[in-house]
Amino acid sequence: MRAGEGLDERKMVLYFHGGGYFSCSPRTHRSITWRLSAAAGRPVLALDYRQGPVHKLADSLADALDAYDCVLRQGYAPEDVVLAGDSAGGHLTLATLLALRDAGRPLPAAAICLSPWADLTDIPRRENRWQDPMLPAGRVRWLARRWTSGLDPWDPLVSPVHGDFTGLPPLMIVTGSTEVLRDEAHRVAARARESGVPVRYEEWPRMPHVFPILADVLPEARQAFRHMARFLKEVATTGSATGDTAAA
Repeated sequence: MRAGEGLDERKMVLYFHGGGYFSCSPRTHRSITWRLSAAAGRPVLALDYRQGPVHKLADSLADALDAYDCVLRQGYAPEDVVLAGDSAGGHLTLATLLALRDAGRPLPAAAICLSPWADLTDIPRRENRWQDPMLPAGRVRWLARRWTSGLDPWDPLVSPVHGDFTGLPPLMIVTGSTEVLRDEAHRVAARARESGVPVRYEEWPRMPHVFPILADVLPEARQAFRHMARFLKEVATTGSATGDTAAA
């Protein structure tokens, strides 16, 4: 499919890129967003939200909420919008959903989180500490300390894994078995299920942090986008999505 061909312009994905709230941009994540657009069959709006070191977590969240408001003002119905993000963008996806729910706002149809960073409490990450070539465990802990300075790290808008997910739309969580954030991705899925949220959790063997960004060279990464397409089709058809997989 060529860019823009066969897309349903009445629907959209609002995407939040990763980068630890410190780096990257919509431009760096084009390899994800154009493939996600093709998989979802709809345009993707990738938000260039404010980041550190100048800005705070609250600024990034405010930008995400403003972008969602803008999408609705443009005439998109909430049920025609999907939120998605990777790593810190997965964190921003979850925080945005919780903030919208808490404010009594209409929620999007679904959300996709790729390797979400969901726990900013000062915890040592020992699992996969030496196996993830994309993200050092020490860097995650340093960034968590940096962004939670002066905040309560147990606040669900700071560490979404500690929130109550009741009322959130269906979630798809994609992670790699060898990545340093694998366990908190699994905890997000478990937490959401405890709150009655339909969840599709996929743990791909031997895949590193945010492996879909490597789709140019990894067949597993390309296949992951086909799984995202099936998830969105299932949500559109049944309003739900369930199931886990530990194998691609």
